[in-house]
Amino acid sequence: MSDPARVRRHAERVRELVASVVRTQIKDPRLGMLTITDARITADLREATVFYTVLGDAAAQAGTAAALESAKGLLRSTVGKALGLRHSPSLAFVHDDVQDHVKEIDELLAAARTADAEVQRLAAGKQYAGGANPYKTEEEASEDDEVSVSRES
Repeated sequence: MSDPARVRRHAERVRELVASVVRTQIKDPRLGMLTITDARITADLREATVFYTVLGDAAAQAGTAAALESAKGLLRSTVGKALGLRHSPSLAFVHDDVQDHVKEIDELLAAARTADAEVQRLAAGKQYAGGANPYKTEEEASEDDEVSVSRES
């Protein structure tokens, strides 16, 4: 079995290496504004998954995905030499759609703020149906006990 700390170190190194090679050695015009966000490697160090984000529309994302697939051999050989492992890990590139999730969460938070503002607007100037404090206090509890004792007598 492999040491988890060693696996994390190798994953971080894979992320750094891929980012460096993409920035310096790959001159593919299809490569867009690319950011390598994360890399994960299996415990046996045979397969690495590299997560990336791309600024731009769907065409830019598709072009970047194609450029990364075509450069996969260069990237794998560079990673394998730098890591010094017996077997170079195979690379898989996954588009990290974190920006879409951020946009969705922002929309949900905006809807919640709007709903809260509506509730505050409706509650303005209203009074509680019972008392302001719906829970019994110690004084009320002792008065209820005295009343029930006097009724039993």
